Amino acid sequence: METALLIISILLIVIVLLQSGKAESAAQILSGGSSDLFTKRKERGSELFISRLTLVLGIAFFAICLVSMFVK
Repeated sequence: METALLIISILLIVIVLLQSGKAESAAQILSGGSSDLFTKRKERGSELFISRLTLVLGIAFFAICLVSMFVK
């Protein structure tokens, strides 16, 4: 159980680091940027795959954490 949790957590870290930044610069991240920054952006191809893989790995991590909490 702990091995699966370790593997999923490492994969989650790698996948999150592979995702492209949505803000143009660090100043926009800190100040909030423009309000229409995300409205015209659509994920396609590899971005969509990475986004969905992140969601699946996050759900798996959460589920394994819950199961391991109740099993012990």
